[in-house]
Amino acid sequence: MATHETASDKLVYDFAEGNKDLKDLLGGKGANLAEMTNLGLPVPPGFTITTEACKAYLATGREPDGLAAQIAAHLESLEREMGRRLGDPDDPLLVSVRSGAKFSMPGMMETVLNVGLNDRSVIGLSNQAGQNDRFAWDSYRRLIQMFGKTVCDVPGEEFEHALEDAKSAKGTRNDLDLDADDLRGLVDAYKKIFAKHTGREFPQEPREQLDLAIRAVFESWNAERAILYRRQERIPADLGTAVNVVAMVFGNLGPDSGTGVAFTRDPASGAQGIYGDYLANAQGEDVVAGIRNTVPLQELERLDKKSYDELLGIMARLEGHYQDLCDIEFTIERGKLWMLQTRVGKRTAAAAFVIAGQLVDEGLIDLDEALHRVNGAQLAQLMFPRFQLDHEFQPVAKGIGASPGAASGKVVFTSARAVELAAEGESVILVRRETNPDDLNGMIAAKGILTSRGGKTSHAAVVARGMGKTCVSGADELEVDVPGRRFTVAGKTVTEGDVVSIDGTTGKVYLGEVPVMPSEVVQYFEGSLDPEHIDNPLVRAVHRIMTHADARRRLAVRTNADTGADAARARRFGAQGIGLCRTEHMFLGDRRELVERLILARTGTEREDALAALLPLQREDFIEIFREMDGLPVTVRLIDPPLHEFLPPLEQLAVNVAVAQERGEDVAKEEALLAAVRRMHEENPMLGLRGVRLGLVIPGLFAMQVRAIAEAAVAVTEAGGHACPEIMVPLVGAVQELETVRAEAEKIIAEVVGDSGVEVLIGTMIEVPRAALTAGQIAEAAEFFSFGTNDLTQMGWGFSRDDVEGAFFWRYLELGIFGISPFESIDTDGVGRLVRIAAEEGRAARPGLKLGVCGEHGGDPDSVHFFHAVGLDYVSCSPFRVPVARLEAGRAVVETAGSDSR
Repeated sequence: MATHETASDKLVYDFAEGNKDLKDLLGGKGANLAEMTNLGLPVPPGFTITTEACKAYLATGREPDGLAAQIAAHLESLEREMGRRLGDPDDPLLVSVRSGAKFSMPGMMETVLNVGLNDRSVIGLSNQAGQNDRFAWDSYRRLIQMFGKTVCDVPGEEFEHALEDAKSAKGTRNDLDLDADDLRGLVDAYKKIFAKHTGREFPQEPREQLDLAIRAVFESWNAERAILYRRQERIPADLGTAVNVVAMVFGNLGPDSGTGVAFTRDPASGAQGIYGDYLANAQGEDVVAGIRNTVPLQELERLDKKSYDELLGIMARLEGHYQDLCDIEFTIERGKLWMLQTRVGKRTAAAAFVIAGQLVDEGLIDLDEALHRVNGAQLAQLMFPRFQLDHEFQPVAKGIGASPGAASGKVVFTSARAVELAAEGESVILVRRETNPDDLNGMIAAKGILTSRGGKTSHAAVVARGMGKTCVSGADELEVDVPGRRFTVAGKTVTEGDVVSIDGTTGKVYLGEVPVMPSEVVQYFEGSLDPEHIDNPLVRAVHRIMTHADARRRLAVRTNADTGADAARARRFGAQGIGLCRTEHMFLGDRRELVERLILARTGTEREDALAALLPLQREDFIEIFREMDGLPVTVRLIDPPLHEFLPPLEQLAVNVAVAQERGEDVAKEEALLAAVRRMHEENPMLGLRGVRLGLVIPGLFAMQVRAIAEAAVAVTEAGGHACPEIMVPLVGAVQELETVRAEAEKIIAEVVGDSGVEVLIGTMIEVPRAALTAGQIAEAAEFFSFGTNDLTQMGWGFSRDDVEGAFFWRYLELGIFGISPFESIDTDGVGRLVRIAAEEGRAARPGLKLGVCGEHGGDPDSVHFFHAVGLDYVSCSPFRVPVARLEAGRAVVETAGSDSR
């Protein structure tokens, strides 16, 4: 090829010049076409225009300098190789123009086939095909249709209507029944549609067709559907797409031609075998569009055994070469097999684990690579039950899939009713506008939670994920009437006791009961399935990969648990301790009145009486948890509630008092309560009297909790167990706060523990930005840090976690300001930097400082990798996310080692 550009100026590559490792430059499709070419496989000749050319075009709105000349040079080389010229009226070369980004984005960007055809060369194409007029005119109508829709924004349905009209006039439903004259008439109809919408005739100059098609592919990178897909898949927006110009081969030349898609293994289950579809006398878009029914790939053996055997050999070779499931597109042109594309195929979560295990067994990859090829998001999908939608179930509403899973049950509107019905053995769905801490018992009792308000970080969502409960939040089509115990949606009224089904993955809500399939993966984690003696290949694969992840990971994985039952489940799931035990959850329900008395106490005697009543209750709570976590560390966070969660709402209380006064009732007690609530009312309770501030303002509160923790640890130890308590002081912003609490706590611990052998660590939660920035000082008074990334994100961004997601996060995601909510995956540049600073300065001041994280991010796959890189000792997450964190902690080690080796 007579090109003299330098590497930095090179914008076009012949297939023979690339390879599969150049995906950044050539895109996935171009890199793999180059790889197959170099393997000697039958690939139609062609060339790839780089992603750099696309990025330059999108930045300036014009082609980069030198691109046109390089395309011309490579086109000339292609013409020589094929022995045909683009647009030659007697023997035309036709090309396809296809997109191809680094990461597969199926159907999101553009393709134009048969570029180079015009009113003159269509005759030459017919002669080239052996006087096959039907084939030539079919190819021409396809070009006008695809070019019009893709390049010139002509409404696609107009072409489709014209095609249907032609078939109707012929009295057929099958486009194969249209003959050459029918298709010639269809070309004329398509040209008129094109001219009507564009104001010009269909371009007859082949090079103009090619240039316009290339620009259309560039511009499709920023098409709305492509942007949406990138957001969903977290594909960076600045990669651009390559463009592949490939000599056309034709599957629509007759019954001895066709096109198909093949997979080297089943992408749904991972099972080995022959999987794919074939369509005779068709071009590739016919398979994708589904305009005709395909036949199973095995049918090709009967139709064309030579091509079938050759295809199976190539499939085996490609899978061995790529060492993975391959997705292949091919065309057969009059008995000649051509390979049009291959890529590492997309697969379900189940198939990902099964295939990784198979490839280890076959010696193609090792266990490190198997661990690299699966991820926590896939494992999470496998852990939740799923609806078995064998029948036609239509959703009546759609909210946010806040906590995965599938749940059906009777609708209830209060926690009390949920508890009552659950105790009778009923499955219930708790429906609320939004939940609050008082709903905890009902949430525990319910199979699922459905709210008309909120988002993925609302109370319902966070708590549901923590408990492994299915949750759909923010289903704003629901009009929820709690007093009337009903909701309306889509013109239907659902009353208490009616059955609904919710899908926490898709956010869809169904009326009636949808059958579900239980997850065998959860049964395995809970210990009810023996992976060594079960036929299920998925469970065996999960067991094998999880065992390797545990062997490789450096990060320990703890759980967030507030009850003995949660602690027991988390331990079965592999938790190595509790990283967050929220004591405020222990003060709800029946104990709420005691806490209210404590907060509103006006005298020392009233306060001491309330604390004395709470002490034995707290002690029993901790005994239960220490028993379940025997020998493992348990980090207990001292009470950290915004006060409003324990006090009656000010507005409602004021109304109740006013109504009672109007009736002449004795309201002295209620008036006193109203005065106290007004005295303690806060405009922004999340930034008010909570955490360490509450412990310093209410004498004896933290002391009672420390005593209960220490007494519980001693009791468990004396009973033959091994309690390892760690006391965490929340919301510290200055070392002096921690020093004050610590001094009091150490006296109580020394008094209670004596010579029992119990050791109690005292540390703090780093959740205030000032704490992160003064971590060196705070570490002098702390034996451990636990990063509360929920509040650290809230305060770092200045977001109210309870309000912002539904208010404007959707717009931030739409505009690309967020790739993902910072409450879901840690903001590594901002909040993450605070974590890094605190970790480094804390350990500089106290080299043995233990570091962990207990916010929602502790179970997020991407965040786990960040915490590994920062050097934390453990992550803590909800029980159901423990396996996910274990897997990702192992993957973090493998991927770090892989990048280091590269």
